[in-house]
Amino acid sequence: MTRIKRGYIARRRRTKIRLFASTFRGAHSRLTRTITQQKIRALVSAHRDRGKQKRNFRRLWITRINAVIRDNKIYSSYSKLIKNLYTKKLLLNRKILAQIAILNKSCLYMISNEIIK
Repeated sequence: MTRIKRGYIARRRRTKIRLFASTFRGAHSRLTRTITQQKIRALVSAHRDRGKQKRNFRRLWITRINAVIRDNKIYSSYSKLIKNLYTKKLLLNRKILAQIAILNKSCLYMISNEIIK
């Protein structure tokens, strides 16, 4: 029988995985099995931390809004401000409120006065 050379598909798959792991250190960027394991681990961590990042930013925005509100005695608590925003149908998300609270406090005063009326 004549010799059959293997195809290029497996090699192409491995080089694609190697490109993904080219910045990893040690065997994690050199050995095919460990590369695949580290790729799976990296993708799992990325997926998990995307949700964690959303939670952390929401916590940061809430903390910033609460600090400015309590510092300037606009409201006694963050939850009362948010409740009154929803009852007055002034739908501003927390990210925008946090930016307003830090960069433009007078605008936050205007919003709070609008709620109080």
